[in-house]
Parts: sequence; C-alpha cells; structure tokens
Amino acid sequence: MTGIKGFLTEEKHNLEECWWIGTSGHDAKNNHGKAVNSAKHERESQGGFASGDLSSRSEITIHRSPAHEKFDSVSQVRQPVRNMSFRGSHTALVTPFSGGEIDEAAFRLLIENQIRSGIEGIVPVGTTGESPTLTHEEHINVIRVAIEAAAGRCKVIAGTGSNSTSEAISLTTDAKNLGADAALHVAPYYNKPSPEGLYRHFRAISEAVDIPIVLYSIPGRCGVEIDVKTVTRLAADCPNIVAIKEAGGSVERVSQLRSALPESFEILSGDDSLTLPFLSVGAVGVISVASNVVPAEVGNLVRAWMAGRPEEAATIHRKYYQLFKDLFLEPNPAPTKYVLSLLGQMTPEVRLPLCEMEESSKARLRNTISQLELL
Repeated sequence: MTGIKGFLTEEKHNLEECWWIGTSGHDAKNNHGKAVNSAKHERESQGGFASGDLSSRSEITIHRSPAHEKFDSVSQVRQPVRNMSFRGSHTALVTPFSGGEIDEAAFRLLIENQIRSGIEGIVPVGTTGESPTLTHEEHINVIRVAIEAAAGRCKVIAGTGSNSTSEAISLTTDAKNLGADAALHVAPYYNKPSPEGLYRHFRAISEAVDIPIVLYSIPGRCGVEIDVKTVTRLAADCPNIVAIKEAGGSVERVSQLRSALPESFEILSGDDSLTLPFLSVGAVGVISVASNVVPAEVGNLVRAWMAGRPEEAATIHRKYYQLFKDLFLEPNPAPTKYVLSLLGQMTPEVRLPLCEMEESSKARLRNTISQLELL
C-alpha cells in the first residue's frame, strides 16, 4: 500500500486538474482523437488490454491541464470497441461525495490509481456508485468524467441499468454518445418482471443502442434472477449482449451458465469472495468492489488463475478473503468508502437512505486492514 500512499502524496496538489491524452495545452485537445484511436488500435490488435505493466498497453503520454479546459466532446473521437473481451478485473467504482456534492477531483484520483495498479476496466455508476441516489444529470456527468479520466487506458463499462426500459435506453444512448466502451445492465428491480419481460427488456435495449452489453444478475437486490434460459435466449438473439456479471452467490449457477452458453459469451464474478470459485468453473474475470481498495491484488488474483497458476491465485484469495467479506459488513458502499477515507482518498460520505457505519463495524474493518498492513 506504500505505492497508493506515495501516489496520493505526489498527486494531492493536482486534485483540481483533469487528465487526458495528447501533447500539451490546446494541442492536447486537438490530438486527443489520434492518441485514443492509436491506443485502441493497439489493444484491439492484441486481443484486448494487456495485463501487467501499464506502460505496455500503449505508446501514449499523459499530460495535465487545468480543470476548466475540458474536451468539448469525447464522443467525437472515441467509439465503443466491438467484440471486446471482458477478461480480467474491473472495478465497480464508488462515487466520492463531499458536502453532499460529487467530489470530482477525488473521483479522478481514484480512477488514476486504478489504472496505475493494472486494472483492466472501470464501472462507474453501478450500485456501488450509488446510482439510485444520483440525479440524471449527475449520472451522466459521472460517466463523462470516468471516460475523460480513463482516457483510453482501460475499458469504461457504464452502469446504465434501470427498472424502466425507456430510461435504460436513454441512459445507454447517452453513455454511448459520450464514448463508453460497454454498458452494464442490472435486472429491473422492484417491479419483478417475468422471464419473458426480462427478455423483452434487455432485447429492447440491445436493439436500441449498438454497444456491448453486460447483463447483471443480482437477485438479492433486485428480487428477480435473470434465469439461465433467458440469458441463453439473449445470447442467441442479441449479438451485442456479450457477457453477464453473476452475483447470485452460486457456483452451481455459474456452471449451468457456462454449460448453456457459447464460449464467446463471458461470465464475470460479481462477488469478490467467490471470484476464485467462479473462475474455477468458467468465469473469466470479476467486476469487483474490493478493487477500489486493493486493485493490484484483485488483478493479480485473476491474472494468476488465467495464467495457469492456481496456487498463487488461492494464496491471494486466502490473504484477502476477510477483507472481501468485511467490505459488506454493512450496505455497500459504506464500508468501502470508510476504508478509502482511512487511506486519505475521499470522505466516507454516502447519501441517504444509506448512512455511516456503526462504530463496531468500523473497528472490525480497521482491524482487518491493519492486519493486511494497508494503512
């Protein structure tokens, strides 16, 4: 964790700046499209983003510019990648707040740390990003900032799910126009549609917006599961529905999905404590909450497994298992934000109806991260 703290110390004075690809000043703005397209061409030719040293991913140079100089339209220069792979680790980003408002500087710093730590993708405004409490304008702005901050150096999978099909289409259209690489779509919550309703919902989104779609099944939050048959139908009928984030807590279900789906359809773990078991039966990566805190370690776990080093992956899993569990001592993302506040990255602030953690839970989390020597 020395690297994170060192990075925070080094970059603290730059919190009011934004990052992009280019040369410098106005030339950076003019050359942004060329740099992004070059980086994306390289990663496509290599079959996706490289794991390991970030410098191997592209030839681009990162420069700083004052925050008031922002891109006029990222969508004009950055288009979604087709047939991309979601292998690897992707972080379900928290949304930092300060005084009730989104802390954009802390959010950019969080993304920069993710990329420097080797994460393959980021997922803004999922449930971990407290999307239910963001206004529509805030939701879109968080996606915009994430795309700007990532600057072509990792995938951006925008959370654009809703229990209203028309709203999901609207959010996904906006995300695509901003330049998101893909969209994450949770099962409609509260209204509990039938399997046929789920099928029509996701199919309508896929037909309305030509962007890679990752389904998200989490019955504990939504009250409904995207059943195996429905996932299979969607995979067969909707070419741009290409993956599923599975957070049902069942290794057996992952086995069922893997047996029913074509190999090209990818399965991602949606539960850090089950990532290793899910990988063992066919998952190819994770959309992680814990990687907000330990991005390099989560990435190393997945890469070790995928590289045929199961013992190394198991060692990482055992070391961080208690953290994986304790980050859900209370409703997500309050525990993760609390840990990040201890690391000096943001306030622990969440929006109602979420609230700060109980003191007993804080004490337990402090003990866990102290044992891991993260402080």
